[in-house]
Formats: sequence, C-alpha cells, structure tokens
Amino acid sequence: MRSMTAGGSSSPQTGMVQKTLGQYLFDCLKLEGINEIFGVAGDYNFTLLDTLEQYNGIRFVSGRNELNSGYAADGYARIKKMSALITTFGVGELSACNPIAGANSEHVPLIHIVGAPPDKDQKAHKLMHHTMMDGNFNVFHKMYELITAYSAVLTPENAEIEIPAAIHMAKEKKKPVYLVVANDLVTKPIMTRREPELPRPMSNLKTLQAAMDHARQLLERAHHPVILVDVKTMRFNLETAVRNLADTMNVPVASMIFGKGAFDETHPNYIGMYEGSFGSSEVQNVIENADCVIAVGMVRADNNTANFTAKLNPLVTIDIQPDMVKVAEAEYPNVLAPDMLLALQKVGYKGNSLARKTIFPYDQITGSADDSLTGAVYYPRFQQMLMEGDIIIAETGTLYNGLARVRLPHNVTYIAQGGWESIGYATPSAFGACIAAPDRRVLLFTGDGSLQLTAQEISSMLYYGCKPIIFVLNNDGYTIEKYLNVKTEDQQYNNIPRWSYPKLAEAFGGDAFTVTVRTSGELEQAITQAEKERIGGRLCFIEMIAADPMDAPENMRRMRNYLEKQEKLRSQN
Repeated sequence: MRSMTAGGSSSPQTGMVQKTLGQYLFDCLKLEGINEIFGVAGDYNFTLLDTLEQYNGIRFVSGRNELNSGYAADGYARIKKMSALITTFGVGELSACNPIAGANSEHVPLIHIVGAPPDKDQKAHKLMHHTMMDGNFNVFHKMYELITAYSAVLTPENAEIEIPAAIHMAKEKKKPVYLVVANDLVTKPIMTRREPELPRPMSNLKTLQAAMDHARQLLERAHHPVILVDVKTMRFNLETAVRNLADTMNVPVASMIFGKGAFDETHPNYIGMYEGSFGSSEVQNVIENADCVIAVGMVRADNNTANFTAKLNPLVTIDIQPDMVKVAEAEYPNVLAPDMLLALQKVGYKGNSLARKTIFPYDQITGSADDSLTGAVYYPRFQQMLMEGDIIIAETGTLYNGLARVRLPHNVTYIAQGGWESIGYATPSAFGACIAAPDRRVLLFTGDGSLQLTAQEISSMLYYGCKPIIFVLNNDGYTIEKYLNVKTEDQQYNNIPRWSYPKLAEAFGGDAFTVTVRTSGELEQAITQAEKERIGGRLCFIEMIAADPMDAPENMRRMRNYLEKQEKLRSQN
C-alpha cells in the first residue's frame, strides 16, 4: 500500500484523498528502494522539489551541476539497482545528456525527471526562457528519445500508466528513462485508473530446450571448457547464477575488463583478466585454447577486446546474453540468461581442479620505502589495503587499466565506466556511491586530468558528510591520451594546469585529511593514517606524485606497441 502524504485533494464522488502527480511519482520511486534523488534546482522544477521536501522517505541530494548529478545518480544506481535525477527544462536536462547517454551505454537504470514550463504556457506557444525561443517545447524530449529506453510527457490523466511503464522498462532493459512534467501539473490530482499488469519476461521453453541441446553437444566434446564473465553479468544480476555454474562445472573462470568485479576474484577457479593480446599471456592461452567458452553478458567492444585482438572461436562459444543465447553460429532468441545458466548446471559436466595455483600480478609488494611512485610500487599496495565490502570507483585512463589487474577481495563493488569512458565520471560517481551506502568504505582512484573536470563534487561530499578515501594520481596531464596518440609527440593539448590538489578541501569549505606522497614509504604511511581519519569521520585525500609521467601498467604499454605497429602498417600502404 502506498504511503499517504499531505497535500492531495478529495474526490467529490468518494471522499477519498487523491494523490497528486508529484506524490504518486515519488511513491513509485520509493517502492523501488530509491531513498535519495539527485539533481540541481531550477525554476521549472521548484514544484517537484517543494513536493519532495514535504514527502517522507526520499530526500533531495543537490549537486554542483547537472553533469555531476547525473554521474552521481549513475554511481548510486550501480549499488542500489536504480536511481533518480531531477533537472530543469532545457539548460538543466541538456547538461545531463552525457551521464544519461553513459547510463544507456553502460546498462544503468536511471529515472530522469524534468520539470518543464507551465502547461498553459506551452499550449499557448509562449516564448519562455530555457527554450529555443520558437514556441516548440518538444525539441529536448525528441533528443532524449534517442538516448533513453522510454520517454513520456506526464499529465494527471496518464501518470498511473506512464510512470509504472517507465520504471518497468528501466528495470527490464537496465537503461535510463525520461519523464517530463509541466510544473503546474505536479500538484494536480491524478486520474485514478487501474494500473495495467505489466508482462514479466519469460523464456520460450522450446527455444530454451533447443539451445540447451546444442550447448550440450559442445560440452560433451569439450576437454578444456572455460567461463568468461562480462559487464552484463553485473547489470542483470547474474553473479550468483554464474558462481553456481562455476561451482558445479569446476572450470577456469576469467573476466573481461568491462566485467571487472562480476565474479568473485577470491574464488579458487578465478584465473584473472582476459585482455586479448594486451593482458596476461597465461590467461590468454587458457581462454583462446579452450574447446568450449561459456561467455556471459559479453560486450564485444574495441576497448573490451583489446582493440579486437581477443580471439574467441565462435564455433565453440556459448554466448549468453540477457534475453538471447547464441551457440556457435545458431541464435536462440527469447531465452533468458538465468534460465540458460540454470539449465547448463544440469548438464552434468564436471572438470578437474586447476592444474596450478594462479599467481596474480600484484600479489607481492616489492622494493624499499625510498622507492619513487610507479605502478609497480602502488598497485600492490592498493591490493593489500582493499577489504571485503569495499566500494571501488576507478576513473577512465591509467588507473582504470592498472586496477583491472588488482585482485579484489570478496564482496567488493567495483564501479568503472568501461564503455562510455567519459573522463571525470569517477569523482561524482563516488559521491553517489557514498550516498547509496554510507556505512561502506568508498575508495576513489582518479587522475589529475579527470579530477579537473568534476572536482566540484568534492564540495558535495564534504557538505553531505561523506568520507571516502580519494587517491589522485598526479602524472602531469592526460597520460592515457598520450599513449593513444601514436602519430605525434609532445601534444600541448594533453597538458593541464597544475593545481594544488590537497588545498581543494579547504577551498570547498570542508575539513579533510590531505597529504601529498612521492615515495612508497610515504604512501604506506598515508594509507594507514587515512584509514584512521576515515573512521574518525573525515574525508581523506591522497595526492600521488608519479615519478615518471609516462609510467603505465603493462596492458597500456602493450596497447601502445600495438597501435604503433598498426600506424606503421597504415603509413606503408
């Protein structure tokens, strides 16, 4: 039963209190476990925010701009499975296009709510601020249709149909949806209708059986099968089903870089990250020499397959997607991943235990306390400091590539924008994570270049009492971009201004533990002290000065070598 909130009106026919559009909207979000809504105030969403201030159970979390609030909502959704964002019409919603498109690309369910000019003014085609000054109020809606899974203009007449339909679509497709409402309609009572029964997706049983028969043929011939997990394993909540399959089959398990964190990396069958020719040659050999690959939720994108150097034989691959399965060259639509994974468990395949214990790149800390900071120094220390239950947010770039090879403890939430790769995502996403899980430790790993895009959200962290530990790798510019550009050297556009990063907290009016470190010993001391300060309730900020601005993990160096060879071949043709 939905909670009753003051402000509704009475129906003359029944005498019962009718919900307003705004109250009904927040009721629906609350039922999905959304307790916070991110956004930025603007005059066209004042009525929404006034209604929210009077509503019990959901609070408004204000960001410094709509771009950052969208990223924060994205990070929140990756922990709580759904989030909401409120912006104003035109100027606000356009600033949020980047995070909404990113949520679409990354399969993140997010409800974007836009407060629009008064309905009467729209119908009169008045020239209102935040518009194109042509009387057309539908232009931004049309833009959002291209980057969301569902969109609707809310009215009191359609609210009970459109709001549940939008939420249903966000949950089923794991995509953002868009709802726009005129600010003078938010407090209008909704027209009560019988809410439609939304269909629950189900597998076609005959197709499922055909897919299983085909998969069984592959497994019966297989001597070296493997499981390969990817990002949609996380997005579609398939982690437990995949782990159960791994336990039943007892075969090696690897993950793609997009799918980092989708499989328990403490599991005895986990062998590491498969990054094509850019990653571990041992993992590459196991995956590419397998005679049956069970790939779960795989995305065959360029940066997920190491510039398409990942070589998976399609004829021995069982490709399980959320709502379809492909076995070798045959496609089986309308087969849901949970059903296929459960059916595979029942095949009865049982492999041998792994031939040898897997050695991970950063298992051993080496060097002395006086060693300057390089990846070989700090990645093992990061791995050592991680704890069960942590939330890790990795920024696109050098740290994203390096952290891919750090072995995670049990029950860690790993957040990274592998596909969309919008630099600056990680800092506001970490803010969203702090709001979603205030009792968990949040660790943000970002670079100096990325931080300069969205540093304002450190202010929000301080304002809302968040206490993450923030590591900023100061390598004097966009190192990842320098690695990607093999055509020219010393690009001026990849340099950035030098900030006094530890002074940001003071500039933002907050109290924080801040330190700059240059050696292994200093980093060790900073990590120890930061944990004490965090427990004491302070945000912690550790600036790491890279000994060599071009230092990078092995996978980035291999990527650079590959790009150089490709460029040389192009120049010869």
